[in-house]
Amino acid sequence: MIDPRAVIEAGAELDEGVSVGPFSIIGAGVEIATGTEIGPHAVIRGPTRIGRDNRIFQFASIGEDPQDMKYAGEPTRLEIGDRNVFRESCTVHRGTVQDQGITRIGDDNLFMAYTHVAHDCVIGNRVILANASSLGGHVRVDDWAILGGFAIVHQFCRIGAHSFAAMGSVITRDIPPYVTVGGHPARPRGINSEGLQRRGFDATSIQTIKRAYRRLYLSKLKLSQALAEIDEMATSDAALMLLGDFLRESERSIVR
Repeated sequence: MIDPRAVIEAGAELDEGVSVGPFSIIGAGVEIATGTEIGPHAVIRGPTRIGRDNRIFQFASIGEDPQDMKYAGEPTRLEIGDRNVFRESCTVHRGTVQDQGITRIGDDNLFMAYTHVAHDCVIGNRVILANASSLGGHVRVDDWAILGGFAIVHQFCRIGAHSFAAMGSVITRDIPPYVTVGGHPARPRGINSEGLQRRGFDATSIQTIKRAYRRLYLSKLKLSQALAEIDEMATSDAALMLLGDFLRESERSIVR
């Protein structure tokens, strides 16, 4: 399962069932669970833990030092869950001690070619980063969010669950759950109706989310007033609890 031309450094731990292609380098402090496939010419550095059944394609760089001028060689980490796909030339960096010291990636995510996940990012489950989209440091991306090709996210932003950013979006503020954005800078363009339908949201729930969007973006209400109305609407539809909690927790303010 391990090509003889690959380099597996002392201190790397690979379960049975891990495959490694030619000319790939697996560094000390890397742990890889069974079923994970590493293609040719990939580089994985530790401390990094990779779960089961991931696929890492050629020229990917996983677990490299953070691109942060304050980084001084501290033993920070990268933790990756199960069934993720990292396509060609994808880059994922470890955390920094200025945050929690860990970059975290959940399960079932797709990182297309040339995508970048910077230090201290936290990514949930079933997220898609399309070709050449990039996350600055300390970014949080919640479940089911999608970033279109060449979208870029400023450091410390949060991307809400089920949101969608169009190709080339420049994101400098938080994107609430369910919202579609686009442009430079990114502006709200409606809700992600198509994505919600594909994920099993019924028509009633989607209409309720649309009404909440109108309160937030089209009513000219202050944010606090819109939030109060959304909280009231959430009593009849739990999907809006996610939106209300996000608005209360937002630290960079939302796209608006």
